[in-house]
Amino acid sequence: MATPHTIAVAGKGGVGKTTTCGMIIDYLCKKHDGPVLVVDADANSNLNEVLGVEAEVTLGQIREEMAQAELKGTIPVGMTKADYAEMKFGDALIEEDDFDMIIMGRTQGKGCYCYVNGVLKAQVDKYAKNYSYIVMDNEAGLEHVARGTLPHVDTMLLISDCSRRGIQAVARLAEMVNDMELNPGQMGLIVNRAPGGVLEDGVKQEIEKHGLKLFGVLPQDDEVYRCDCNGEPSAKLPDSDGMKAALRRVLKDIGL
Repeated sequence: MATPHTIAVAGKGGVGKTTTCGMIIDYLCKKHDGPVLVVDADANSNLNEVLGVEAEVTLGQIREEMAQAELKGTIPVGMTKADYAEMKFGDALIEEDDFDMIIMGRTQGKGCYCYVNGVLKAQVDKYAKNYSYIVMDNEAGLEHVARGTLPHVDTMLLISDCSRRGIQAVARLAEMVNDMELNPGQMGLIVNRAPGGVLEDGVKQEIEKHGLKLFGVLPQDDEVYRCDCNGEPSAKLPDSDGMKAALRRVLKDIGL
């Protein structure tokens, strides 16, 4: 299989980044262009809930289990620590009908974060060739992209709400991408939660001021809000849903 098209989704908390990410995954799965690997690399994310997937085990939890097994001497006899780690981390791949998923999760203790990030990178490297798309939901600081967790970034999607502060935060992310010389194939802004799907002039001016490329605008969506309130998977809303339909147009426009 050819090299996967990698999509990194980033934005500060509370702007609908994870909801947007879930709908992107739903869109890619329905295209039937090949399997999708989902990487939840945001410790505060609930991407599995947006997708309607049970988070069976995270890399962070496995890291803790391994640490306990080492302390208690319960690593199986005849198995090296490396073999045991490989076996356990292999269990972290959640396999669904349309996509597979790895969840980084939280870790306890000093120094564990870097270790689990290294494991995440190793797992992505191992599985990447089996997928047509890799979609990664990132922390606001882009730590995982900066550390090379993805083999490269083809499409960088910066998500903001429709406030000037939100645009300013995304502009800082865009600066980070450039400073780190990540050189994604394409990078642009998707503005979320705009009343009626229309941006105010002040927000448009802020986007232009920072030289951001606007990929598209998504409307404020009552159904998404209802899903969030009731713990329902917003990615499974019907394709006629307003936000979903708008996002589908944006993704087609940028060649996805």
